[in-house]
Parts: sequence; C-alpha cells; structure tokens
Amino acid sequence: MLSSSKICLAALVMCAAAAHAQTENAPAADLPKGQVIFQSHGEPPAPDSDRKTLTANVTPVAVSDRERAALTFTAYDLDARITPATARLAMRARVTLRNDGAEPMLRVPLQISSTLTWESLALVAGSPLTFEQHVMATDADHTGSATEAVVTLPHALAPGASVTLDAFYSGTIAQNGERLLRLGATEAQAKEADWDAIAPGQTLLRGFGNVLWYPVASPPLFLGDAAKLVQAIGRTKLREATAGMRLRVAVEYRGEPPVTAYFDGETKTFTATNDNAAMPGGIATAEFASQPIGFRAPALMIVSTPASAIAGPGNAEEPLTTLSLVTTDSEVADRLSEVAKPMETMLAEWLGARPATALTVIDHPGQPFEDGALLVAPLTELEAPQAAGALMHSLTHAWVQTGQPWMDEGLAQFFSLLWTEQRQGRPAMVEQLAQLLQPLGVVEPNIASAAEIDKGPPGQPLIAAADEMFYRRKAAAVWMMLRDLAGDEALKLALQSLRAQPSGNASPREEAVAFEKVLEKTSGKDLAWFFNDWVLRDLGLPDLSIVDVTPRNLPAGAGHDSGWLVAVTVHNDGAATADVPLVIRSGSYSTTKHVRVAGFSNTTARVLVEAAPTEVVLNDGVTPELRTSVHTLAVTIHAQ
Repeated sequence: MLSSSKICLAALVMCAAAAHAQTENAPAADLPKGQVIFQSHGEPPAPDSDRKTLTANVTPVAVSDRERAALTFTAYDLDARITPATARLAMRARVTLRNDGAEPMLRVPLQISSTLTWESLALVAGSPLTFEQHVMATDADHTGSATEAVVTLPHALAPGASVTLDAFYSGTIAQNGERLLRLGATEAQAKEADWDAIAPGQTLLRGFGNVLWYPVASPPLFLGDAAKLVQAIGRTKLREATAGMRLRVAVEYRGEPPVTAYFDGETKTFTATNDNAAMPGGIATAEFASQPIGFRAPALMIVSTPASAIAGPGNAEEPLTTLSLVTTDSEVADRLSEVAKPMETMLAEWLGARPATALTVIDHPGQPFEDGALLVAPLTELEAPQAAGALMHSLTHAWVQTGQPWMDEGLAQFFSLLWTEQRQGRPAMVEQLAQLLQPLGVVEPNIASAAEIDKGPPGQPLIAAADEMFYRRKAAAVWMMLRDLAGDEALKLALQSLRAQPSGNASPREEAVAFEKVLEKTSGKDLAWFFNDWVLRDLGLPDLSIVDVTPRNLPAGAGHDSGWLVAVTVHNDGAATADVPLVIRSGSYSTTKHVRVAGFSNTTARVLVEAAPTEVVLNDGVTPELRTSVHTLAVTIHAQ
C-alpha cells in the first residue's frame, strides 16, 4: 500500500462485504453449450468474429465444491491471441489436471472470467468431450463471476491420476470493478483497485484472484468472507508452484507494435510482422518457454513504452542496472532513481553488490501490484517519503529470488523494517513491526500443553506457509530475531552465501536447514532450536510473563565493588521457545542480558547491576508473543 486511500478502500470492501449476502450461483447468462469446434494445438487461432453463435444453455450445472477443490493443475500450455483495439482474447489452452481428491471423478469443472466463453474441449488424443457451461458467482475474478465448464470424461479420473485437455475459449477482458461496486465501492475506487484489462498501449492481466484469463478450478470465493479469498490464493500458489507453464502470445496491433511482454518473472521483446505495407499494423509475437510457475498467480503485462534502465551500484567499468522504469515521464523517473540509490546501497552492503535482476516498475495509476521483481505502481506516489518501505520491499526482490516465499517475501519485509530503523531509529522500527504483527495472534495455533505438540500442531510452518500472515509478516519477525541472535555481520555473510548457492531441487525444509548451518557457521552459535520452533514447525507464539523479581544487595568484596544481584524468573505459557532481551534499569542506567525460555517452562536469570534496580523490562517487541510483546515491572526496594 502506498497511501491511506488504498487502506480506506480495503476497509470499505471488508465492511460492506460483511453485510452482503452472497449467492451460490449468479443468474444464468446467454452462454453457448459445449461443442467441439477444432482440436489442434498449434498456431494461435485466427480472429473468429464470424464464428457461429451457439445454442444458449441457461441451466446452471450442480457442481460440488469438493469436486472443484480436488483438481490441481500440473501443466499449462497457452496460445493467446490478443486484440487490444477490441479488448479481445482468444485462447487455446492445453492443461494437465490431477485428481487430488479421495474419490474418482467422472467430470471436471474449469473456470474462466465471466466475459469469456468456452468454445471447445477435447482430450489430447483428439476425442471431443461433452461439457455444459454456466455462470457461477465468485470474487476470484474482477467481474464477480466466472464462466464454468463442467466437462464429462470418458472414464473416471482416479485419485492421483492425471488427464490432459485441449480447450479453446474467447471473449473480451475490459476493466471491470463489479465485485467491488456491489460491496459499496465507488466507480473511482473500483477502477483504482480492479484495473486489469486488454487495452491499446498496455495490456495488464493479473491472475487468479484478479482476472481469470487462464483456466482454474476453485470453489466460489468472496471478498466479504473474512480472509478466505486471500488464503485460497496463497494455497493455490503453493500447490501449483511446480506446475510448468508455457505461453505464446500474439498481439494484433494498429499503428506502433507493442514493445515488451512481462510474464512469470521473465521479460521478452516482441517480434512484429506486417504482411501488408499499406496497412498501419500487423501481428507481434513473443514466446515464453515452459518453466515452473513458482509461488505466484501468473500475470501477463504487455507495454508499448520501452523501459529506461537506471544505473545502480557498480563502477564505471561495470555499471549495474537495478531499476528499469516503464514510463513516459522522464522527470519522475530521474527523481525515483535518486530516492532508490541509498536503498540500493544498503541492499548491496547486506546482500552483495550485484542484484539478480533489475526491478522493473510499470508506471500505472492504480493500486500497486507486485510479482517478484516486477512492480506495477504510480511512480509519483512511489517517490514519496511515505512509500519508502514499499520501494525497499520491491527492490529487495531484485536481489533475493530463492523461490522460497518465507525467504523472498520475509526478507523483503525485513529490509523495509531495516530501512525504517536506519532512518528513524529502532523504536520506530519496533512500532512498525508491532503493527505488522498485530493480527498474528489470532491466526496462530493455540497449543495448551507439550503433549499436543507430539500430535502434530496445526498452523503453518514458514517452509510451507500459504498465508501472507506467515510467509511475510511472521517471517519478517523471524529474520529480525535471527539478526539479533546472530549479529549483523554474521547474517550478512550468511545471506550473501545463500544468494551465491544455486537453489537446485532441494525441498523447502532442506533449503531452510542448509541456511541454518551456514548461519551457525558465520555466527558461531547453535540455532537448531530456533529453526525447529520458528521455521520448520509452527508452535504458535510464546506467552511470557515475569513471575518474580528478587534484588539482593551485594557488599564490596574481593575483585568487585558493591552492587545488586537481581534474580528474574520468567515463565513461558506458550509452546515456542523465546530468546528475548531482559533489561534491568537502575535510574538512568540499564543493563541488558538475553534470556531463553523454552515452551511451558520457567527460567531464572541473574543480573549484576551497580545500583539499586528500579524497573525490569522483558522483551523489546521484536519477538512476537500471544498477548503482549513488552513486559514492564517496577521494582521497589524496601529499607531493611
């Protein structure tokens, strides 16, 4: 979020949605019944404005959410034909689906945006398939509904088995904020948030959760139903991260051809052809080879403005590009590059001089959208001081691209916090972190005893988290705690080593354990307990309390002056181990010692101070707790 207006819109959506009664299916639309048109999967289809209108099916098909949730896409092969002048999309899609349910499936439900229509579905071998289509209500698409095809298979798809289908669909994708309008948003607010569209100059299509330009399978999801839509997006990203996706896109253009396409973390330059020199236009094509989708909802961005490379850290002999800005406003581009330079210097110091890629920023007036090292946002807002954290967050993605959400997103949030600390001091950073973590206690598992841990606690370990509450917010706190435990220099060395190592085929657990070993080596500290409780498992949050404070006056003796020995007993009523600072204040003086408290246990720390203690402070807010993350107790010394 770059401004308070974005926050207001989110609040409006959630509040209005609470009073909105969602229906299971929208009124049936004038949509054709399934009919095989063709079965090939070669070149993109030709414009089909002369295609015959098919008989409408106005009867919604009863499909269970269990059927929708059972399907996982394991491969996409997409050929898209886009006509910006008419906002038209014609898509031939070959998709491989796996039945992850417990029962065989005789039919499969597939969804696309409600402004698109299914034309044909067939098995790869060429056999046509019977299907029915209807409109279902869902906020997974900006229109607030989707066109669902219910495809009948010739044989039941057994649990764990896969099937590959060839599909063709077409229609238009224009800007549409219907799902927000029905919740009470204004036209301006809806347009600012739901800006996805095929249009001359820019085609901007976010994926599942914004616009269904590629096929999906999901139960209905609604903005007003708590955080279920956001959580479903996260689960889908995690489940289909290893699915391969290939895209070939052909754009019919008039006048100047499109320049660049951004898709799935890659950038491609269009090749334009014009077979008729007398006509001011032609076809521009770009192709993205199949690769794993990664933890993202695939987004396609097509622009007609060349990107301007902005030099970052480096030297005259080997300059580096850290910003690539797609804008026609050269002045704001220059100003933004100046804002980014000290951030780039910090990232280079922590992560190494060379970013993995440049951060591409597409100048757009709508709400910001981030996909790895691609950011769609208004540059004029991004250069403002209050947007510094958002810019630092996105710049981090130019350096950190591990494919592990808790690392990529958690570190991006960590460096945003670190930037606040550098500019405004540690108290400001702790306050920002507290605001970030405020909802965490509500979603964390409540583990009442050590016996419950052995049963397999619920929750989301960071290595398998699908909810941004964990892989971004909690992960940011975890990185901040690791910084306090290991020290800045040790963490810098470990992070630079992490970036230098190829990810390979290691599992998320193996990646985390490997990083733990590197950080243990650079810091010289045992961190297995921390990774076990905070990264590899989700044991909820610690719940600390100061049980007892016992100060004792020590007279001067051999080798030491007079002072006070303060014994502080701390109890942890949570399951996760906490290592937090314990501060003993004696008037204007203070002494700090770290204390580690295992889950469901007590620990007594003894601290020697020079003067009579006046206050004890446990935790400084960096380690999140179930109730409060700062404990303060006044100490009164009674005269003997």
